[in-house]
Amino acid sequence: MKLRNDGSIQAIYTYQEGKKLFRPLMASKISAGFPSPAQDYIEGKLDLNEYMVVHPASTFFVKVDGYSMAGAGMLPNDILVVDRSLEAIHNHIVIAIVEGELTVKRLKMEANEYYLVPESEDYPTIHIAEGMDFAIWGVVTFVIHKV
Repeated sequence: MKLRNDGSIQAIYTYQEGKKLFRPLMASKISAGFPSPAQDYIEGKLDLNEYMVVHPASTFFVKVDGYSMAGAGMLPNDILVVDRSLEAIHNHIVIAIVEGELTVKRLKMEANEYYLVPESEDYPTIHIAEGMDFAIWGVVTFVIHKV
């Protein structure tokens, strides 16, 4: 079966293990409120692949297209790190297949009913009715967003 896209996903890429890319990791946290005095030392090195990819064989990168998840900070061209080995639970953001279409939405589970909820009022909630072709493809674990 060839999957279609509802417009919320632009592309899917696989994870490839390779050369590690370590970057300096500051020992102190950065205040998002009032400025605090800087501490000029580095705690260690951080490999973003190691930090963001727990299950390499089941990790994929998905490029966002559209604004249905803008309220969750997911905008066009952002990259989602998706782990297919995780079990989706209530309130997870998931990549789902609904009637042959891929979509990214928040999973809501209420009284044995499933809903795929956008994070924008401009898009409708998808109620998963009995008999619909529906599957969770993976769980979003990180969003990579350029500022």
